[in-house]
Amino acid sequence: MRRSWRGDEGSATVVGIGAVLAVLAAFAIAVQLGAAVITRHRTEAAADLAALAAAAHAADATSDACATARRVTDAMSVRLVSCELRGWEANVRVEGTPPGVLTRFGVARATARAGPAGAVGVTDRPTR
Repeated sequence: MRRSWRGDEGSATVVGIGAVLAVLAAFAIAVQLGAAVITRHRTEAAADLAALAAAAHAADATSDACATARRVTDAMSVRLVSCELRGWEANVRVEGTPPGVLTRFGVARATARAGPAGAVGVTDRPTR
């Protein structure tokens, strides 16, 4: 003989759907967090590479060195905010925009400095 509890029919389906939705929401949050971390890493890497590229062209004019840094940042899909060349030392600031709904939370920013190891405080301009 089978007993039937009235009102309980289908409740496992509702609980199951709720559990699946909770797992999907957690997955979506994890994916967005991963995208934010990747954007930050990409922005930091672009700043480092742009500073190295600008420092490598320090013997050229400042505009040439910064144009090289801009090419690097453009290739890495970030925006060059500033580029300064002081002697052999290059300082750059970049911003990277995260994808999707993360754009509401702002941009990732990074700064980098590159130059010869002993160049801190050296301000003499290289000659050709």
